[in-house]
Amino acid sequence: MDLITPDYGLIFWTTLVFLILVFLLRAIAWKPILSALKAREGSIADALKSAENAKEEMAKLQADNQKLLKEARLERDKLLKEATDIANKIKEEAKSDAAKQADKIIADAKSAIEIEKNAALKEVTTKVAQLSLEIAEKLVRKNLSDDKAQKALAEDFMKDLKLN
Repeated sequence: MDLITPDYGLIFWTTLVFLILVFLLRAIAWKPILSALKAREGSIADALKSAENAKEEMAKLQADNQKLLKEARLERDKLLKEATDIANKIKEEAKSDAAKQADKIIADAKSAIEIEKNAALKEVTTKVAQLSLEIAEKLVRKNLSDDKAQKALAEDFMKDLKLN
């Protein structure tokens, strides 16, 4: 039964050794363990804080990217609209220039036709006058071949001169 009921001396020495061990552990091991735990706790807190900051930064960057993408789309739409307007304007100017050139060509052609027509009319008039003179000359020669006809023609001219 000695083993079941301890002696006072055993209790004293066991308690003393236990207290010395606790004191030594507190002096040597407890402070470093606690400081290591606090350092680990601080590093975990810092890591969580930096992870949260990174998450916020990523959200901010994503919002900025969305904004830039929206602005780029608006700019693209604006440039496409301007390009379409410029293309339509160039097309209209080309049509207008083509119409002006066609009108000028038609006017030049009408002018050339009118000039040719007038030249042809002059030529025809000249030919008719020349032919008329030749016919008149032949008729006058034929009619004035005798003296009687010449005297009658001279008298007719004299009558016309007196009347005028």
